[in-house]
Amino acid sequence: MESEIANATLKALRRILRATEGGSRKLAVATGLTPSQMLVLREIDAHAEGTPSALAKQLQFSQATITAIVDRLVALDLAVRTRSDRDKRQILLSATAEGRRRVAEAPDMLQGIFIDRFAALPPWEQGMILASTERLAALLGAGEMDAAPLLDSGAIDRTGGADLA
Repeated sequence: MESEIANATLKALRRILRATEGGSRKLAVATGLTPSQMLVLREIDAHAEGTPSALAKQLQFSQATITAIVDRLVALDLAVRTRSDRDKRQILLSATAEGRRRVAEAPDMLQGIFIDRFAALPPWEQGMILASTERLAALLGAGEMDAAPLLDSGAIDRTGGADLA
């Protein structure tokens, strides 16, 4: 027999999943981008002429994931790659005018809201939440699953936001 606490926990997990999916849909409708694409575009915009490797390190994404996402942003004319004047081997990233417009007009991302609210919690509560969510991931068999620090249920380098609608 299932316990009331287990059911309440599953309901809370379902609410988190639904909030994540809703945030992704809202972003896709407003910008045509996935949360990972918007996160990368915001970082490119914030650090004009940054490098893909610096971007991967900052966002804790793999280099391959950054490459795939940047390829998509470039194809959408939201970002551009240029060679450094100082070192022709180095590729620099910058947002286009359209990319900057989409960043400026994008709704607040769910993970930004989470980070702000989480930071306001006392350290002991942050630790409890981390321990609990790590334990939940392990219970669900996802404890060792590779994941970026991003609230999005889809593949991190999927090609567009249209699949969210």
